[in-house]
Amino acid sequence: MSVAKPRRAPGLGGGMALGFVAWAALTAAQAAVPPAHPAHLLPERAARPGAPAGGSNAAPLALGVGHTVKGRMQVGGAHAFRLNVPAGWVVQGDFDGRNVVLDLQDEHGAHLRRLSRADAAAQGVMWVASHAPRRLAVRQVGDAPGTFELRISKALEPKPESSGGEAPKIDSPTLRSLQDDLASGAGTDAFWADMARKGTPLVEPVSETESLVTFLWRGTGGNVRLFGSPSGNHDPMRRLGDSDVWWATFRMPNTARLSYRIAPDVPQIQGSPMEQRRVILATAQRDPLNPHVFPDTDDVRIDMYQGASVLTLPQAPPQPWVSRRPKRAVGVLNHHEFESAVLGNRREIWTYRPAAGKPEALLMLFDAHSYLHQVPTPAIIDNLVGEGLIPPTAVVLVGNASPEARGRELPPNESFIRFLDEELMPWVERQGLAQPASRTVVAGSSYGGLASAYAGLRLPHRFGNVLSLSGSYWWSPTGEIPGWMMRQYATAPVRDLRFYLDAGRYEASRGGRDGILETSRHLGDVLRAKGYETTQVEHDTGHDYLHWQGSLGCGLVALLNPAAYERGLPACSAGLHR
Repeated sequence: MSVAKPRRAPGLGGGMALGFVAWAALTAAQAAVPPAHPAHLLPERAARPGAPAGGSNAAPLALGVGHTVKGRMQVGGAHAFRLNVPAGWVVQGDFDGRNVVLDLQDEHGAHLRRLSRADAAAQGVMWVASHAPRRLAVRQVGDAPGTFELRISKALEPKPESSGGEAPKIDSPTLRSLQDDLASGAGTDAFWADMARKGTPLVEPVSETESLVTFLWRGTGGNVRLFGSPSGNHDPMRRLGDSDVWWATFRMPNTARLSYRIAPDVPQIQGSPMEQRRVILATAQRDPLNPHVFPDTDDVRIDMYQGASVLTLPQAPPQPWVSRRPKRAVGVLNHHEFESAVLGNRREIWTYRPAAGKPEALLMLFDAHSYLHQVPTPAIIDNLVGEGLIPPTAVVLVGNASPEARGRELPPNESFIRFLDEELMPWVERQGLAQPASRTVVAGSSYGGLASAYAGLRLPHRFGNVLSLSGSYWWSPTGEIPGWMMRQYATAPVRDLRFYLDAGRYEASRGGRDGILETSRHLGDVLRAKGYETTQVEHDTGHDYLHWQGSLGCGLVALLNPAAYERGLPACSAGLHR
């Protein structure tokens, strides 16, 4: 990659109070759009603080697919760009914003969609180009200056949509009744008014333990998919005749809890199977008739594309520790930038010191942004400590240097183990937060759960407790057969470790390959056979932070106060204990 000499962006004079500086890092990558429709960004003048960025006749800073724009923004700064891509094409990019957000606006600067997420600094972004003029806007947020880097990586051409196949049998009594009404010439307005009043999904009990759950969407487009369904797939929703009712019904246990989104008009693209699977993110949004939002924060409610909708059936376990309590003592959260010589990169670290004074236990938690912005980890710790369920516990939340670094470092990686042992834990000691291994928990979800299990195996002198939420134990190094982590524990000498393993029943195998559910069971069997103290639970959920925020608290009690866990807690009793 060659980098152009930094310069003031065209149209921004040296006296501009917003202090925006942009420069291009250009590659030889070719645009994935036809020559008649080159993808490029046209910068517009910066707006005055607090106002939308407006247009000007400034000379364009053209960026093709594969090009990057970077900038520094002062408090209140905003800047807008135009991206010219044919309507219907899927635009993909990467955005890294520190105190800066990326929005999609109409040509007048009205907000349409927040493209960046609060739960990650470096992240992928994706949307479908519209016939109407659109522009990208970067805006500084918060009380500190910000930086950003935006790269437009791909523009994927759509292709004709394939047939949806034969519609399945309708199990929902309500939908069968609607089908009869439609056949008699009735419309759908009364049905949708009823759904708006009751809220969706439609839940119809079939027994004391199960319900039919029907996800619904109103529209007349070409397709609708469910993102976060009980099957673990991106299930197609079916259209009820030629009406505006799209539906997908599942028979679910009444203990289920999950978050989901609905994706209308998902483009069929000229791309790989994985690109086609991921393109659902371009249109996925919350259910407009479901008032329950996760996470339920102001930045999520800015538009329907942020966060997810929530389904909680009547017997789902309570989550009593995720909301702050009035008058509950609050600890102190501090932000740090951590440079690693071992890994050759830089990441964000947060430390949380309990309000109760000197810590007596330590939690190290991977995927820091998610465990601050989706899972309210500090509130969970304060509530558990305040109820006497765990000792005063410090937290070290470890961020990822980038999405790519996460994929390299969290799956078993000796360099990452060295980083933990030689750099991060000594630094934690200097912060006055370190605890004996017997009172130190290493924890994470997905790849973070996998990393936690490997850190326990390799560094038992640092970590005596492993808390794994939906750990990715399907992973094996390239060229090796599945079951790699299980073989490591089966063949290694027994360490002084204790485990809490949680997996969702909606994380089962698909495509002939064991999923997180089966591989978590396999690991638990190996650990128990070796003599490890292992608490293993399964819940009616999927790969979902909505569930993990509840199970994190249960895992901490199980590992740091096993007597209280064994006495039974309502929040921790609904799952299947193996």
